[in-house]
Amino acid sequence: MSFTHRLALRLLIFTFILTVNGMFSPCQFYWEMQKAKSDCQTQLQQNLSTHAGCHGEWDNVSCWPSAAVGDVLTLRCPTPFLLFFHKNGNLSRNCTESGWSTVYPDYIITCTSTLETPEATKRLVFYKAVQILSNLGHSLSIITLLTSTIIICLFRRLHCMRNYIHLNLFVSFILRAVAVLVKDTLLFSYGETTDCSRQPSLVGCKTSLIFFQYFILANFFWLLVEGLYLHMLLLVLPTYSFRLSIYMLIGWGIPLVFIVAWIICRIYMEDTGCWEMNNTPIPNRVINWPIMASIIINFILFISIIRILVQKLRSCDVGGNDQSQYKRLAKSTLLLIPLFGVYYVVFFYLMEPENENVKQVKIFFDLGLGSFQGLIVAVLYCFLNSEVQSELRRTWKCFSVKRCVGQDFRLHSVNQNDGLLQQKKTTPDGTPVS
Repeated sequence: MSFTHRLALRLLIFTFILTVNGMFSPCQFYWEMQKAKSDCQTQLQQNLSTHAGCHGEWDNVSCWPSAAVGDVLTLRCPTPFLLFFHKNGNLSRNCTESGWSTVYPDYIITCTSTLETPEATKRLVFYKAVQILSNLGHSLSIITLLTSTIIICLFRRLHCMRNYIHLNLFVSFILRAVAVLVKDTLLFSYGETTDCSRQPSLVGCKTSLIFFQYFILANFFWLLVEGLYLHMLLLVLPTYSFRLSIYMLIGWGIPLVFIVAWIICRIYMEDTGCWEMNNTPIPNRVINWPIMASIIINFILFISIIRILVQKLRSCDVGGNDQSQYKRLAKSTLLLIPLFGVYYVVFFYLMEPENENVKQVKIFFDLGLGSFQGLIVAVLYCFLNSEVQSELRRTWKCFSVKRCVGQDFRLHSVNQNDGLLQQKKTTPDGTPVS
């Protein structure tokens, strides 16, 4: 197998893995190599050699400067290889009387990872399955969340503080799912017809990632708002202490502050490409640390809510109606907080696991099952909600009654018309008209 074919195979596997993780576009390697080629040509033009020997050249991988006969040049692995494979080595080349010698050791051995193995093929199948599962989960989430949003907006009896918060949570999940699908489709899609010669606009690319990061943050903070609202409700605090505007500020405003900080860090610390590469840890921490904080706070609220509920449900002063109210109000949120909070706490310490098996488990939960979060939220907060079910039944009953009344009215009208027609066909004495 030639160098080009071997490199293409490794890039196919490696870029697909990075694509599923949302780290690189499949065309990123091509763009990086084109940039390296352009820089090399500029450098060679500025340093034209006047003496005999080997002239500087771009060998489609590395930039070799001019050298005299007998010189041995040693270069590090090209930057694009380092960005993708994180493997650095030395490449050498001799300048002989007949010209440049072949590069040694081989590029594939020195600068890339070993990927042509059965294990690598299994990894490729795994990541492909995760990508399909992720797209399916986000698509189903969008459909169910849109349906839930329409239901809550249409029925006035469902308009209350609790459902307003649910509505914002639905919107945050919808925006998050849409952002993921748009990012994967426009920035990280890959196929046989992928045209890497046309690099997308960096402005549009960066804008897409900015919205993606913002919707991720907002989604976590609205999950926090759900836990915070239930906690305040169980503490029986006055309603004016936390108005909807305060919850809106927490859910949409605080993430905006961190996104602005992230943009500033990106501009001044790592303004490279489409901002999808994360070689500098600080910009990532600006996004990850607030998410970690919301996870921890939500888990603490979960523990506190359980404690308050146990106390209230065991209290002799609480009547049966109050008990059913607490159970009804807490049921969906108590199911939701451990579902998301405990899971995030478990993987909180595994942000970048080294073990490949642990990494695959984390990716499966994050990207595979995590994409169904919106679907689960819609089911818990809307379709299994007794108030929503009663409103839907009432509306269907009214619709059925109106339909039956309409059918009876039309049938009665037809009977009357038939009677009048029969009267017209008879004489006053009852004799039929011929």
